[in-house]
Amino acid sequence: MRKFVISAMAASLMLLSGCGYRIGSLMHPQIESIAIAPVVNETVSYNIGPQVRGLLCETFQQDGSLQLRRESNADCILYARVTGIYFSNHTWSSTYDEDNYVPTEWMVKVSIDYSVVIPGELKPLKKGFATGSATFMTGADMEAGRTNGIRLAAFDAAKNIVHQVTEAW
Repeated sequence: MRKFVISAMAASLMLLSGCGYRIGSLMHPQIESIAIAPVVNETVSYNIGPQVRGLLCETFQQDGSLQLRRESNADCILYARVTGIYFSNHTWSSTYDEDNYVPTEWMVKVSIDYSVVIPGELKPLKKGFATGSATFMTGADMEAGRTNGIRLAAFDAAKNIVHQVTEAW
């Protein structure tokens, strides 16, 4: 009976230790820091480049896999381009049960191309594409709602970029 208990405990320890979970970063071991270059805005939405750059910095800091540094002393540099911002109506409503339906909730999608380059190398270490989406409500100020929706969608895209950069090795 005692041998059975010991062998059952040993088997359970082996099963628990081999479950595949890993604590820590999956990042390439030689890359410890990253810099975020100014983001290029190829859309008609204003001020989206600096917003995406700030959100990328914030998301990399929250992730903790890489230290955020200046371009002059970072192990790699992330270059990004906002290539598209798309709006679509999400839900409709009418006022006083009339036949006039207007959108009350909108969906925004932000598309970003990016590449990670090691300084001095010609070929990018990683190239990719990420999208983010969010919904926002229309209120008294449509432009404020659009701005907040774009920021939420850009944050979603930044999370996808950080995930692709830090865990895709």
